[in-house]
Amino acid sequence: MTADAPRPGRPVTLEDVARAAGVSRATVSRVVNGTPTVDPALRRKVEDAVEATGYVPHQAARSLVTRRTDSVALVISERERRPVAAPFVGRMFTDPHFGRVVGGLLDVLRPAGVQMLLMLVDDEASRRQFVSYVRQGHVDGAVLVSSHAADPLPRLLAESGLPAVLSGRPAREVPLPYVEVDQRAGARLAVAHLLSRGRRRIGTIAGPQDMPAAQERLEGFRDALAAHGVTEAPWAEADFTRAGGAAAMRRLLAERPDLDGVFVASDLMAQGALQTLLRAGVGLPHDVSVVGFDDSEAAVACEPPLTTVRQPVEEMAAELARLLLARISQPERERESAPGSRVFRPVLVERGSA
Repeated sequence: MTADAPRPGRPVTLEDVARAAGVSRATVSRVVNGTPTVDPALRRKVEDAVEATGYVPHQAARSLVTRRTDSVALVISERERRPVAAPFVGRMFTDPHFGRVVGGLLDVLRPAGVQMLLMLVDDEASRRQFVSYVRQGHVDGAVLVSSHAADPLPRLLAESGLPAVLSGRPAREVPLPYVEVDQRAGARLAVAHLLSRGRRRIGTIAGPQDMPAAQERLEGFRDALAAHGVTEAPWAEADFTRAGGAAAMRRLLAERPDLDGVFVASDLMAQGALQTLLRAGVGLPHDVSVVGFDDSEAAVACEPPLTTVRQPVEEMAAELARLLLARISQPERERESAPGSRVFRPVLVERGSA
């Protein structure tokens, strides 16, 4: 063991790293704490010494200096929990959309050394608990997935001063950036494709109308039909689940048995709708053409495989993470100059259902 090496069993200190790198303790501290003004050559020497000595920063002490936890919250905010219907947690882990969001976030956060905590908010008590948690400085920022128009959490987050970004355009304007797909444009793509296949009696299965994304998709559907001189636009509302889509398709068929085209506002609902059509003896796509929305795993699991509108969920989630890291790195007074909201363009993916 050399004179400069730490004794066996003793934790490696900043002084040990400084001796190994041939720099001052202050320089090591600046590198370890992420100070951006350190000379690149000195930074490399310190990083090499950290690796060689096995130094592990003390997170609590580091947080006192940087005021950072190197963690962010992914907040899934739902409506008030109800005693019936699919449990909130169960829906979250069975809907492929959430897994894609998590994957896209981690693609950016992991290389940045940032951990992600999952927090579920579905009633007033959990909302108060979450707001208290973030105000105490337990996380550096938050990504909020909130789909319901009446949700107060976007406003509460903005008022808290915590760096935050929103997955999806909020129903009410708040000073936080968001990332989403152009919902109306996606619905227009679906309708245009159905019309190009000669369909004229077109209905839609819409998502819950207390959700901005579902509202936008329904309005886009109606606008597209109106632009082509079609004034009748039958529709049924469902809950973005497979079972909900199946039930809504039964209602549509009962109301309009002559339908020859259907735009379904999510792939999971479309999967259920296709099952209903097949059980009713409807030929797909000969008798009825169906277009979904998302381009998720559910689309390729359909029979026939689902023509759908693709929203680039992983890319959108990665952009959310980049926006959040940019806001975290800036003082609160400068966050208005951080990158703003971004709206992605949807793309139609043709398969066998339309």
